[in-house]
Amino acid sequence: MLNQMVVDFSLPSTGGQTFELKTTRGKPLVIYFYPKDHTPGCTTEAGRFRDLHDEFAKLDCAIYGVSRDSVTSHEKFKANLELPFDLLADTEEKVCKQFGVMKAKLLYGKQVRGIERSTFVIDGLSVLRGEWRGVKVPGHVEEVLAFVRKLPASAV
Repeated sequence: MLNQMVVDFSLPSTGGQTFELKTTRGKPLVIYFYPKDHTPGCTTEAGRFRDLHDEFAKLDCAIYGVSRDSVTSHEKFKANLELPFDLLADTEEKVCKQFGVMKAKLLYGKQVRGIERSTFVIDGLSVLRGEWRGVKVPGHVEEVLAFVRKLPASAV
């Protein structure tokens, strides 16, 4: 998928909106996939994106988080963490499948299917420019921010 055009998609979003990828053209976009609202790792990751949101905004780069949770769950998670960006509900896993983030994982010794923590940077032309899979939270958001800062002006 890297350096290829991302196929347009739409998902229900917090704030009673519907997110459509095609409406974000013209500016870079970070989409991060996370396993579940209100869990420790996901809370830490969302908090880091929140804390660095102003730095991404200076680059005219939007941030969206995606999980399989409902919009209702996302609204609570967003409010609890005071997130300045929207969360997208992929309850049917269509965008998760598009980005290939659904994986078999071990949870307390049992095999489960879930989202592999992953982040993608899409440029202003809707081309996938960066991807991180199997993300470990410490230092990750800073790495993504550094990557967005280096995007060529023609891709923004």
